Amino acid sequence: MSEHSIQDEVRVALSKHGYTVWRINVGQGYTKQGNYFSTGVEKGFPDLMGYNPATGKIFFIEMKSATGKPRPEQIQHHIKYKHDHIIHGIARSVDDALKIVQGELCGYGFEKYDKED
Repeated sequence: MSEHSIQDEVRVALSKHGYTVWRINVGQGYTKQGNYFSTGVEKGFPDLMGYNPATGKIFFIEMKSATGKPRPEQIQHHIKYKHDHIIHGIARSVDDALKIVQGELCGYGFEKYDKED
């Protein structure tokens, strides 16, 4: 199953469970004058962000296929979110996303990318 298909299923499932969730869009292109531009958030920003209306807690979810690996920029976001105790993780399925959000997990799926001190 593609990352995009999983992402669509996750967005629907989180919404059905009462969470507010947004897909973070990015893009790039050229103006009529030939100038390059990019839109959206910085590199590595998670694919989905949202919050739990019942608690007001925000969350971020990085979507990956069964074999996908996070890029260095995504790992840097994880390190910051972990330091700040923000709910976030890698979801490869609807179950993963629900586990992250409902369990208020910090760094689910990123464990093997944490640097040992």
